[in-house]
Amino acid sequence: MSGLGLFFGILGAVFAAAFAGAGSAKGVGMAGEAAAGVVTDDPSKFGRVLVLQLLPGTQGIYGLLIAFIALSNMGVMSGAPQTDMSLLKGLCYFAACLPIAIAGYFSAIAQAKTAVASIALANKRPDQFGKSMIFPAMVETYAILALLVSILAINGITKI
Repeated sequence: MSGLGLFFGILGAVFAAAFAGAGSAKGVGMAGEAAAGVVTDDPSKFGRVLVLQLLPGTQGIYGLLIAFIALSNMGVMSGAPQTDMSLLKGLCYFAACLPIAIAGYFSAIAQAKTAVASIALANKRPDQFGKSMIFPAMVETYAILALLVSILAINGITKI
């Protein structure tokens, strides 16, 4: 069973990047569709709707960051993976990556829905652009909380 701990650790890192990235890809795509509709009617609004479209993309960045931190701590990034890692430690890495994997996926999609509504608001009421940014930014809070939990959990694993 040598390497089973490392397998689960890497699997956690893959989940963090894949699920948060998939949520962001879906979210940026949803917001991009709405943004393209606005720009079709008024190309001068491109800059404003682009900012709103990009917001759901942050979760993918957070997932990738957690994957890099986890893989680095396991020695994978340096080319010297911990092949003798215990199963317990590998499962701890796996569990530590789950908050951003799960919350990242769902918050990116929720943020996209809010961004789509905010794009509509910014289109109809350009003077309310600042307020339209607040709605999707509020969803970001939960992705940041998940990111922090994953970071704290990964940093605690070194003592195992």
